[in-house]
Amino acid sequence: MASSSDTTQLHPDAPADAADWPAEVDLVLSALEAASVASHDRRDVPRLRYRVPAELRLFSDAPGSSPWRLFTRDVSARGVGFVTRDRLPLGYGGVLHMPSPEGKPVEINGTLSRCRDIGNGWFEGAMYFNREQLVFQPVVMR
Repeated sequence: MASSSDTTQLHPDAPADAADWPAEVDLVLSALEAASVASHDRRDVPRLRYRVPAELRLFSDAPGSSPWRLFTRDVSARGVGFVTRDRLPLGYGGVLHMPSPEGKPVEINGTLSRCRDIGNGWFEGAMYFNREQLVFQPVVMR
């Protein structure tokens, strides 16, 4: 896990509607950050702090069913980390709907690679993107 000093927040504005981002989500994400150990980060691609509400529609979902509600925690060009109230099925593919750093809606095909129970009805997960999403690559400032 990247430390706060080398983490960039791509989309700094909090969602305008409190229903889009419940206060409990901040508590869950804060607890995850406090419990992480930087030396155990196995990702080969740097990730950036990115906190936005998202929706996931799995290809296996029944037609007309509601999307899965996710709250992103970080992103890279190859995937996204999130928390959710739902246990999601590993290895399933779907389409993630969320805002880009510019605030425009994006749809990204991906596969669920992790979803683990972290307690109190919350799950922490990850989804890797089927194709790199260059919109989430960090911009180098000079």
